[in-house]
Amino acid sequence: MSNEIQDERYHIAEEAIYDAFFLILKEKELDKITVSDVIKRAGIVRSTFYNHYENIPALVTAIEDKTIQDMFSLMETFHPKNDREMCKSYFLTICSYAKTNPFLANLLQNPRGNAFFEKTITMLHLYVRKTTQNTSPSRHSKEEYSYMIACAIGSTIGVLHKWAMEKFQAPAEFIAELLTQAFIAGMLPFMS
Repeated sequence: MSNEIQDERYHIAEEAIYDAFFLILKEKELDKITVSDVIKRAGIVRSTFYNHYENIPALVTAIEDKTIQDMFSLMETFHPKNDREMCKSYFLTICSYAKTNPFLANLLQNPRGNAFFEKTITMLHLYVRKTTQNTSPSRHSKEEYSYMIACAIGSTIGVLHKWAMEKFQAPAEFIAELLTQAFIAGMLPFMS
């Protein structure tokens, strides 16, 4: 029972740290956020922060990793078929995640996210390699298929970047529809 209480407290403190960081990120530049800012907003003591993270860069790395894992969890639930509604639902999920995740939204808007995007692109290439490893032979080589998936991923990130730069003014449904059209017109014909 004692371990369950400690685990719950650890989780609650971690969530408070994340929530505080996200709120501060709306007010301050990423490189201006301090441990003092986070502990004050989270309502925790300094030692609690340091029980979780060594410093702000370690917190940022943990949030990057969680964001990437969340994105890949979304991607792995998607099995493309020539089903417009399923594609649109997938892209709407991605758009909603990008709009509601303050860390991702901030990185999409600012060039400071270079390290994050490098890590994300590396993970995407691993995903593409895993995805294409078991594809059945078609008129395209695995290398062509891999590049085409990378193209689709890159264009999706580009659209999300533009949308974030415009402060998410267009409705998520509109962006999801554009991404769906691009996928159905470009990627699906290539895959068949």
